[in-house]
Amino acid sequence: MKKIFATLLMAVLFTPQLMADEGMWLLQLMRQQNLEDQMRKQGLEITADDIYNPNAPSLKDAIGIFGGGCTGEVISPNGLVITNHHCGFSFIQQLSTVEHNYLHNGFWSQSYEEELPCEGIAFTFVVKIKDVTDEVNNRVKEGKMTEEQTFNRAELAKVGKELFDADEIEGKEHMYSQLLPYFEGNKFYLVYYKKYTDVRLVATPPNSIGKFGGETDNWMWPRHTGDFSVFRIYADKNGNPAAYSKENQPLSTPKHLSISLAGFEYGDFAMIMGFPGSTSRYLTGDEVKQRMFQENEPRIAMRDATLKIIREEMAKSEDIAIKYANKQARISNYWKNSIGMNKAIVDNAVVETKLAEEAAFKAWAQKIGNSEYAGVVEKINACVEEMNRTVYLSTLTMELITNVEFIYRNIMEQNKNMFETPEVIGKKMENTYAWLHNRDYNHEIDRRIAKEVLPLYFELTKPEERNEYLNEVYAKYKGNIKKYVDDVYDNSILANEANFKKFMKKPSLKKFEKDPAMKLRTAVFNSYTELMMKSSEFAKVMNPLHKTYLKGLMEMANGAPVYPDANFTMRLTYGNVKSYQPKDGVTFNHYTTLKGVMEKENPNNSEFIVPARLKELYEAKDFGQYALPNGEMPVAFLTTNDITGGNSGSGVLNSRGELIGLAFDGNWESLSGDINFDDNLQRCINVDIRYVLFVIDKLGNCKRLIDEMNIVK
Repeated sequence: MKKIFATLLMAVLFTPQLMADEGMWLLQLMRQQNLEDQMRKQGLEITADDIYNPNAPSLKDAIGIFGGGCTGEVISPNGLVITNHHCGFSFIQQLSTVEHNYLHNGFWSQSYEEELPCEGIAFTFVVKIKDVTDEVNNRVKEGKMTEEQTFNRAELAKVGKELFDADEIEGKEHMYSQLLPYFEGNKFYLVYYKKYTDVRLVATPPNSIGKFGGETDNWMWPRHTGDFSVFRIYADKNGNPAAYSKENQPLSTPKHLSISLAGFEYGDFAMIMGFPGSTSRYLTGDEVKQRMFQENEPRIAMRDATLKIIREEMAKSEDIAIKYANKQARISNYWKNSIGMNKAIVDNAVVETKLAEEAAFKAWAQKIGNSEYAGVVEKINACVEEMNRTVYLSTLTMELITNVEFIYRNIMEQNKNMFETPEVIGKKMENTYAWLHNRDYNHEIDRRIAKEVLPLYFELTKPEERNEYLNEVYAKYKGNIKKYVDDVYDNSILANEANFKKFMKKPSLKKFEKDPAMKLRTAVFNSYTELMMKSSEFAKVMNPLHKTYLKGLMEMANGAPVYPDANFTMRLTYGNVKSYQPKDGVTFNHYTTLKGVMEKENPNNSEFIVPARLKELYEAKDFGQYALPNGEMPVAFLTTNDITGGNSGSGVLNSRGELIGLAFDGNWESLSGDINFDDNLQRCINVDIRYVLFVIDKLGNCKRLIDEMNIVK
């Protein structure tokens, strides 16, 4: 009720109000938006140039993209990188076997030579950020591109390449660029990146620390997860990106983070720099409801069915537990997020808040006599109503594709053209079979999943919404989709080695085209393609409307700083160490300790197993220099920083720019935060860097890593 009242008051004043710690701010606009002054009021001691300086090393140069969707920090002069355990999880899983189970046992290298190459991983630095808004807008004015094309990633990529090619920046041969819209297409920036692809695993705790609490504690507080892993960037002898080679050397970086052992006090300043993936802070109320009912609900339903089977199978075998660990983590993360988001939207009255904001905006637009602004929300909502079912079906179909590997990983359709050159049939088909039947694929588990989610897909769709082939299947099998699944999984060319070898003895296009798996994959992907084409047509209408709406909101702000939605580019968020009260009579402390790990221990639940060595250290109170003044061992803490997915692994910095923790999660009560920030409830959950160092030093016996860090006491 408080939030509704505050928003209604805003409506009366006709002035948008940001919550105290709200905002994922662009570093390049810090001075323009007076962010340094705002941060100083909350405790910042360093300067804006210390944080972001395009002409000299700054904190920006110690922060990068880890993998394809997380953030990492350089914490030594020798390219040592720290990020979240869950960010490195897929790579750790790929390196693990039953004989060398790094997921279960952890991994602690004792020399450069023991550090393990990770295929497919990269660490990417931001080199330069250039405002190219005028260049893009001038192209529109000159007729070189249309307004519609300014929202098209492919068209922007062409423009970005032209601008990048024309730049004479030194070392460009080791860089690439990305041109992206910001503020819903009201601004454009060209970002220069340098990507290093030789990244090696250095250290990681066992799952019992790095994933302690598992799915149960995910998005929850109090938290006791040691969510970290350590990698190292390698480069050629000149410090340039290079493919893996034994000759490569640890990267010498121009900037690395110092680490503070001083910890923090309640209310202390906290700053996070990272790469938040996606937010939707400027949605209308109708768009919020679309997110709830057309996206989250079908996602929850499909993943419910998948996760039930995966959990059962992982409990049966260590081998399956290793092979499906990353899949389970990936699927469950946004399954639980979707559940929590829908609950939080209701509990936090997000739709009501948005409606009040819309009313305020319309009243302001009418007051200044701008009919375009006054009518834009109604136009957005009309389009939302028209596209709702398309969004629902798109989500449902994508979930079908991603949950059933025999659909997703079966690439037979794309290989039809190989029959034009018979000499390459063998190799292409062998590659196809190997890609599907990879080390982590289990045909029978995937069959079980398909027998649950494919019937659910039929249940949640109407005949006229399905591909013609799928309706033919439904009729042929008289609605017995599980029987149909068995036929596909038994009889496909790629179902098993026997079928594959039989086909390869006398391959033919006719047999290929009749394959049931190919027909299923083609039907599902064709359905999804059609839905995406419909969505792109809606986007052509929605994009300029959103651009107009945000342009109006920025004008309505009357000079107050406004931040764009997250788009996986570097951002800064600032706040303070703070507790919260989720409901009447409940107050959560702002930090947790190792005592809580012991209290949660349950040897009969894989999510809450405590390593024997950790218990020994706890019982002996052998915490070394990492303990609190009262002798306790800190584990995690809360701040008011505004983060989202992509910020995982982001360093939490104190007022002097020193590392005090790693962001790894948000709290359950604020899972509507991607849509609407609530200063009273939204919290960032961080692992305390002192716990990280304690585990590395005392449990991992990896003091060599401690020695190469710059630790400030």
